[in-house]
Amino acid sequence: MITRIIIGLVLVAIGFVFVWKTRKFIETFGTIAWADAKLGGGGTNIMYKTIGLILILVGFLWATDMWTAFLNATLGAALFPQQK
Repeated sequence: MITRIIIGLVLVAIGFVFVWKTRKFIETFGTIAWADAKLGGGGTNIMYKTIGLILILVGFLWATDMWTAFLNATLGAALFPQQK
């Protein structure tokens, strides 16, 4: 249980750094050509921030053990329809 919480908080921290220091990631890793082409000007910023927000969401879901409930509520009905 403690390991799950620690892993979740590490994911949240990494996601926070992605959102907080987006400019440093762009300077270090460069721009994402696909994001700039499809999302317009500043597409790389949007992509890095989106990745960070997804990591934060996954981290909180992992730490609180709500991962399965979230997947069942969002994708479960589409992927595994209930038999009546």
